[in-house]
Amino acid sequence: MKHNFGAGPCILPKEVFQQASEAVIDFNNTGLSILEISHRSKEFEAVIDEATQLVRDLLAVPQGYSILFLQGGASLQFAMAPLNLLPEGGKAAYLDTGVWATKALKEAKKFGTVDVVASSIDKNYSYIPKGYVIPSDAAYFHYTANNTIYGTEVFEKPATTLPVVVDMSSDIFSREINVADYDLIYAGAQKNMGPAGVTLVIVKDDRLGKSGRVLPSMLDYQLQIAGGSMYNTPPVYSIFVSMLNLRWLKAKGGVPVLEQENIIKARALYDEIDRNPFFKGTAAVEDRSRMNVTFVMDTPELEAEFLALAKERNLIGIKGHRSVGGFRASIYNALPLSSVNALIDAMKEFEDTHTA
Repeated sequence: MKHNFGAGPCILPKEVFQQASEAVIDFNNTGLSILEISHRSKEFEAVIDEATQLVRDLLAVPQGYSILFLQGGASLQFAMAPLNLLPEGGKAAYLDTGVWATKALKEAKKFGTVDVVASSIDKNYSYIPKGYVIPSDAAYFHYTANNTIYGTEVFEKPATTLPVVVDMSSDIFSREINVADYDLIYAGAQKNMGPAGVTLVIVKDDRLGKSGRVLPSMLDYQLQIAGGSMYNTPPVYSIFVSMLNLRWLKAKGGVPVLEQENIIKARALYDEIDRNPFFKGTAAVEDRSRMNVTFVMDTPELEAEFLALAKERNLIGIKGHRSVGGFRASIYNALPLSSVNALIDAMKEFEDTHTA
């Protein structure tokens, strides 16, 4: 059995893979593949309607918010957010906690002034800044909820009266949130929702249409809402697989159940990192991510040897990002506790064979 700790595109439940593969041959007994049905057909309209309702149900999305399935990944949202929400000549506030937060704020600078309220670059993004001041004259405040490369996560929405924009690409559906706390949530699907190719957007309707900009049609949230996420041909297969995965999540008991499982998985792995003398975590303890566990070896020269052992034990995708080094275990919703235990067993085995 392969234990897939890849950071994304990542593991999905086996039953979702099975259902998705069957639909490639024959979708809902139509005699057509999901890859060839019309996105204007009643069959696909049922898919996107169900996917939308599942998002609304699982996250308790209140009235007054629209749900979109768009393309371009979270990276396109780095531009769409300021285009739609930042008035001409306006200012936005951004929290810098890693590579993706930095890319988001650099994109926003193309459309107005950006106030970087705080940054953790001084310690290679190993912590979440605290005690910063968010300017009251900004159009919105933006932050990245989970930092996949550095293994840090923001669990509580920062206190502010400003509209809040959040990138939840790697922790959406992994823990309970209050959607009403946010004016715009966006998330690339390929961590906890589905395969690469579709991006979830949840936006508060009354924040739109006030930027004073003339927007390209594809980048206008209002036009995308009016088109029901189908202003142009949508990523049909990615939306379909996301729908299957959201069905699975709901059948499991929803986000509260998955959150408890994620807490258990993360706690078990962090406990071993803290106990085992050969390993140490890289993120500040109070900011440790439940989704991406980053750690290194106390003796860096042994890292290649541990990676070799991991390969032998079918532990896939644990090599750390080049900017951090060491190891990264991504433990998204679909990764079972048994896989986390397999990694822990390998760490214990490594300790046993290297202890005199």
